[in-house]
Amino acid sequence: MTPQKQTKYGLFGKLKATSGKGNELASILLEASRLMADAQGCHIYIVSQDTQDDTLIWITEVWDTREDHDNSLNMPGVKELISRAIPLIEGKPESGMTLTVLGGKGLD
Repeated sequence: MTPQKQTKYGLFGKLKATSGKGNELASILLEASRLMADAQGCHIYIVSQDTQDDTLIWITEVWDTREDHDNSLNMPGVKELISRAIPLIEGKPESGMTLTVLGGKGLD
């Protein structure tokens, strides 16, 4: 019998920047991605900008556990980046999707 692989915690979210602030918001999130290089349990933190609407920023994350993700919010510098990003976000951030990541290229 083959042992079952452990699943991972995934997030897929979208933020809408205020008009003209998409690049600035993306830049802040890219700073966050560099901080995540040292975050325990973080496998992927990808920031993308929509090709049709530069105010839409997509974030894809894969973590070992939800706890690892939650703990990353307390890393040095993260709260400062969040405080810089919040004024650039139009409306309330969408909750996105929480996923059970089963595997794939780069994760196996």
